[in-house]
Amino acid sequence: MTPQQTSEIMEIAKLGEFGLIDRLTKDIRPQNDSTKYGVGDDCAVLHYPDKEVLVTTDMLMEGVHFDLTYIDLKHLGYKSAMVNISDIFAMNGTPRQMTVSLALSKRFSVEDIELFYEGLQLACKKWNVDIIGGDTTSSYTGMAISITCIGEAEKDEIVYRNGAHETDLICVSGDLGAAYMGLQLLEREKTVYYQMVDEAKKKSAADGSPVNIPDFQPDFAGKEYLLQRQLKTEARGDIIEKLREAGIRPTAMMDISDGLSSELMHICKQSGVGCRIYEKNIPIDYQTAVMAEEMNMNVTTCALNGGEDYELLFTVPIGDHEKIEMLDDIHLIGHITKPSLGQVLVTRDNQEFELKAQGWNPLK
Repeated sequence: MTPQQTSEIMEIAKLGEFGLIDRLTKDIRPQNDSTKYGVGDDCAVLHYPDKEVLVTTDMLMEGVHFDLTYIDLKHLGYKSAMVNISDIFAMNGTPRQMTVSLALSKRFSVEDIELFYEGLQLACKKWNVDIIGGDTTSSYTGMAISITCIGEAEKDEIVYRNGAHETDLICVSGDLGAAYMGLQLLEREKTVYYQMVDEAKKKSAADGSPVNIPDFQPDFAGKEYLLQRQLKTEARGDIIEKLREAGIRPTAMMDISDGLSSELMHICKQSGVGCRIYEKNIPIDYQTAVMAEEMNMNVTTCALNGGEDYELLFTVPIGDHEKIEMLDDIHLIGHITKPSLGQVLVTRDNQEFELKAQGWNPLK
């Protein structure tokens, strides 16, 4: 990605660390009573007299977690905030504050980072989160993002991964696999573009003509939803609100960042239980199915292992069955079993397969 094209591009070094921080945070005003003091001192000051404090941290590395070839900095800022906010919701909490640390190479301008912060603040404003500090430093290898989100919850309302019990129902919000198929679409079009570039360079080398790269328009027609799911991640705080309004407290919960199979196996392991889910009940969007067919991929495999959906996976007591059925955008996909029965996927033709954790592994 090239820096934002303006008449005057400012190098970050000209502002310095504190000048950059002042410029990025000059319009930030605390919105939460628990934020006593935010940006501007050695530490932020928070006050939680009657609540439990939730803290989560994510690090996003250029070339590992994001590719600036096809995500702009505003969307990257939005997504970076949302994936952290999602972790707080996954504990049945309410996000309140956020710290943001960036490592930046010299190819980024002040205007670039302002775009990143614009997206960051859009996400924070949506869920009433205060940006209260962070750090900036230089990088020789591109961009690195480290975000910590702080939330609150009543002690008895926090939902952990280890609370699932035999006969509990397994539910997911939204649909699965779309973010992964959006990534496959972006990677496909990126490959096509670089093939065009290589061909143009070869022609230039062969005949001595200037390198002439033709205009490239990626083929995204009819796949807009997939791009949205990959590039504009949404934390499902609306689902948390629906569950609270319906009087439903999940027994175990996670957000789906690494794939349904991986997350469900985490819940089973930490709860000491087994599970049984049904392929026919896994929610899959039409565009996801079409894209999987185009790429000769099994759509169920994509939904199970794709990752980056950031939907909520949770279990509820069987007594809440009728309540769950009344809620929009929540899907019952199976139930919790004895640990001796294992972790099983039942296919549409009633075959049974052991679930395997084949989702995203950032350390591979």
